[in-house]
Amino acid sequence: MAKQITFEFEGKEYVLEFTRKSIETMEKQGFIASEIAEKPVSTLPTLFAGAFLAHHRYVKREVIDKIFDKITNKQELIGKLAEMYNEPIMALMDEPEEDEGNVNWVASW
Repeated sequence: MAKQITFEFEGKEYVLEFTRKSIETMEKQGFIASEIAEKPVSTLPTLFAGAFLAHHRYVKREVIDKIFDKITNKQELIGKLAEMYNEPIMALMDEPEEDEGNVNWVASW
């Protein structure tokens, strides 16, 4: 099962998660994970907002920012979000589990 963060805000339950599709959307919108150290003020809230895309795509950014302002233990939260963000990327690079029907390739040089 994919890693998720759950919480309730103003009577609504939220489930944060990253999928390949949500990461692709973030990348198309200009998010670059390697910029977190250089541009934390813009990238950390964007990382948090990106975690809403999988299950809460239509939540307005102003609501997400309000939640981010009120959420506790932000340092640990950011670490968990980074771990969650990395999971679909690592899954993309995993080798197939079955041997039957796999595609093998050879380079010609």
